[in-house]
Amino acid sequence: MTIASPHLGSPAVWTDARLLYALEEVVEQELNRHLKVAKDWMPHEYVPWTDGRNFPGLFEDGEAWDKEQSKVTEIGRIALVVNLLTEDNLPSYHHEIASLFGRDGAWGTWVHRWTAEEGRHGIVMRDYLLTSRAVDPDKLEQFRMSHMSEGFESDNRHSMLHSVAYVAFQELATRISHRNTGHQSGDPVCDRMLARIATDENLHMVFYRNLLKAAFELAPDLTMQAVRDVVVNFRMPGHGIPGFERAAAQMAIGEVYNLRIHHDDVLQPVLRHLKVMEIDGLGPEGQKAQEELGLYMGGLDAEALKFDEKLAARKARMAARAGA
Repeated sequence: MTIASPHLGSPAVWTDARLLYALEEVVEQELNRHLKVAKDWMPHEYVPWTDGRNFPGLFEDGEAWDKEQSKVTEIGRIALVVNLLTEDNLPSYHHEIASLFGRDGAWGTWVHRWTAEEGRHGIVMRDYLLTSRAVDPDKLEQFRMSHMSEGFESDNRHSMLHSVAYVAFQELATRISHRNTGHQSGDPVCDRMLARIATDENLHMVFYRNLLKAAFELAPDLTMQAVRDVVVNFRMPGHGIPGFERAAAQMAIGEVYNLRIHHDDVLQPVLRHLKVMEIDGLGPEGQKAQEELGLYMGGLDAEALKFDEKLAARKARMAARAGA
């Protein structure tokens, strides 16, 4: 992909390769900052191993799974499965970003570090779910095989800028989803585990958000267009999970992740921090993208308001039934 930028003087032309090279110093700075503030942690320390017991299979004393064996709530169970299956696709995510960002220099060091940190999330979540018997282990494995067998291709693999913009929002969305799942899980052990994961996701978001800021300074028009495209077409990476639409609807009602949360806690914080709507001096395409982004955010807020009203009405009906 080759696009001309009027802000760097004719005949300056940006390609993905030139953008990667131009941003590498920022990547190195952000990598060094990340390594200073990130804390290593042990997944096994967050798992209640003494609660574990055998499942049927090779062990004659295996006990069949039953949802009553776990204190995790129904919405917590649904969200945990979605969150874990999303984390399970790490090999595909690594392939995507390694192919786009490269395996050399600061970019490559970050790609491998990010992958190593994300690997902990899947490890600790699966160990917790099986040990605490929060989910049906057979169905969980069937879902994993089905989801990973489909493969994964990023919606933004065509563009380095689009990919950076996407992960700046997606890492925050993942943090929020994990954190809210912990709050709704009904299990303090689960809440602590997901809080630890959420801390990692927040640091990843900061890395990409700061990189996106540098991209705005370097190529404002192109970056604005990338942000507009990503925000308008945003999908979570787990959208290919079997039964995702139904699970997403249940998570929305359960206030794990919905339109209001997406608008207020994911999109707005990143846009506000980068002062995206205040950037001036843009060319025609950049101005158009900025205006379209503003219109979209206004429309999304209106849609979120409608959802809020429906959710409030649903809660009122449920409260009335409970009091009857």
